[in-house]
Amino acid sequence: MWKHFWTYFQSGLPHALEILILAVLIYYATRLLRGTRGWPVIIGFVIALVALFAVTKALNLQVLNWLLTAASTILAFAVLIIFQPELRRILAELGNLPLFASTHEQRENIEVIIQACERLAEAKIGALIAIEQSIQLREAVESGVRVDCEATPEMLETIFFPNNAIHDGGVILKGDRIAFAACIFPLTQRRNLNKSLGTRHRAAIGLSEETDAIVVVVSEETGQVSHAYKGQLVRGVTPQELRSFLTSVLLRPAKPHSAFEWLRSWLGEFHRPARPVITKSEARPAAKQ
Repeated sequence: MWKHFWTYFQSGLPHALEILILAVLIYYATRLLRGTRGWPVIIGFVIALVALFAVTKALNLQVLNWLLTAASTILAFAVLIIFQPELRRILAELGNLPLFASTHEQRENIEVIIQACERLAEAKIGALIAIEQSIQLREAVESGVRVDCEATPEMLETIFFPNNAIHDGGVILKGDRIAFAACIFPLTQRRNLNKSLGTRHRAAIGLSEETDAIVVVVSEETGQVSHAYKGQLVRGVTPQELRSFLTSVLLRPAKPHSAFEWLRSWLGEFHRPARPVITKSEARPAAKQ
């Protein structure tokens, strides 16, 4: 009896393991893609594909069924091309490595951003600052002017000064340096956003949807500071709130020492609820850009 049970268990274990791995991959990919600009395309693509296969099977359309089967390889390449930004973000998240900069250097970089935003907000000078992480942002922007200088509050304030030739667009920060300025970030294609959001905020959301960058926005009209990360926009934050957010993302916690602790922390992150599309500060009403 035990021998038959063990044989049955061994024969069914690979199938159960395959189902578990596929379920985890599908669930995790869905969580990462949900809320991005490619999510409606994915839904439409899957619905059209399933409907086409169902029709060909129900009506016994042999030629169309053969074409769909033969085109499976082409469809795989099409998925890679269509969803390249989303797939790149997934791979970057799965293989996200800690930054080489020390904690002290990271804190100094955060303070540079905080001081620059305070000065720009006080003067009501619009700004768009993207902090690069594991995904190279140069591929996500349409244009830009190479700067490659040390990031200081004075330099950021100078770049965004209205009379400056490169004040339009956003800047890309790599560590403690300003890599590019006057960059055009991709705008989000979401239709459920507040109509009061201006171009800067939509560009911040769009870039954070396609990459793992942190984007900080200073409104030219209101002087409010906002930040976008993974498609989530938080508006009207204080310097303390911005510092707390940047610290929580850029200063990663130490890695667990044991395999059990690593698995427990990974499962906790895996089951964390999905973030909303737009989050507004409860203490402040949304103001027009």
